[in-house]
Amino acid sequence: VQFVESGGGLVQPGGSLRLSCAASGFTFSNSVMSWLRQAPGKERELVATISGNGGNTNYADSVKGRFTISRDNAKNTVYLQMNTLKPEDTAVYYCNTRRKSFPYTGTYYPWGQGTQVTVSS
Repeated sequence: VQFVESGGGLVQPGGSLRLSCAASGFTFSNSVMSWLRQAPGKERELVATISGNGGNTNYADSVKGRFTISRDNAKNTVYLQMNTLKPEDTAVYYCNTRRKSFPYTGTYYPWGQGTQVTVSS
């Protein structure tokens, strides 16, 4: 299983970025995909999730109305459109999915390298 995140960078407050995550090694179209982030000195937190067919999405309260998660099952890729970025969005962003096979059921796969998002003037 592999996750390759990209699209991060330095952006001013109020700006936008679109993150991409190319996934492989599992049945992507049947899997709920998540974006998570980890800021320096803080625990990793869940940002957004999307169902296998893209019909259901959920967001952390801190990003609701500003971020949009989407997916392209033909490309095994999940996206995170981030608008009206704030300094507190600064973090390394990761995508992942929870494993379905015992004894690892419910745990995340090993993490990819992530992509750094820095919001600063």
